[in-house]
Amino acid sequence: MERRSALKNMGLAFGYAVATPTLLSLLQSCKDKPAYAEWVPGFLSREQGQALARTVDVILPKTDTPSATEVNVHAFIDAYLDEVMPLEQRDYVMMKMERFYAKVLEGSGKENLSEIEAGDIEPVLATYLRKRTDEEEELHMEAVMNYMQAVMEGGEATLDDEVARFTFANELRDLATWAYKSSEYVGEEVLAYLPIPGEYIACGDLDTLTGGKAWSE
Repeated sequence: MERRSALKNMGLAFGYAVATPTLLSLLQSCKDKPAYAEWVPGFLSREQGQALARTVDVILPKTDTPSATEVNVHAFIDAYLDEVMPLEQRDYVMMKMERFYAKVLEGSGKENLSEIEAGDIEPVLATYLRKRTDEEEELHMEAVMNYMQAVMEGGEATLDDEVARFTFANELRDLATWAYKSSEYVGEEVLAYLPIPGEYIACGDLDTLTGGKAWSE
């Protein structure tokens, strides 16, 4: 079980974005970045950064609340890859990202990431964010664990393209959602926000306490 847990943690390489001071300060530093049309990534290539930005806006589009890029989720992910993630995990993420966007290009008939649009990304995301059966999830996890074990042992590591794409799409969605909810604007203006906690109500109704809003993290 310890081996399984360790490999699982390594396999989920965007992994477990908990609210540590380092991550929150990184998120804060991205607050005033320019809109992604003028944004220059620190780690990703410009084409990769533009593709990532379009993808997180497909995951979290603008509605009556800001889109992901309007609160600089894309800039946070780029900075996270550059400043926080260990090199071996970063290589793993980039491998999965390249395979995901290769599928987007294949489906769109386009040659360059700079040419892809939301409409090209949406069907690929829908495919790889679909609900998997328990058997599929188990097989995917075993494949990831075997890959990471081979990496740890210095052997030849291979990962099926479909598993890589499923893993990338789900981890990107989870990290983008965490960064979005943890941004200053969403935390204070969209979610229920109480900077100075008051009385503790263990079993209160959410509609009564916050108007149906989730609490800010």
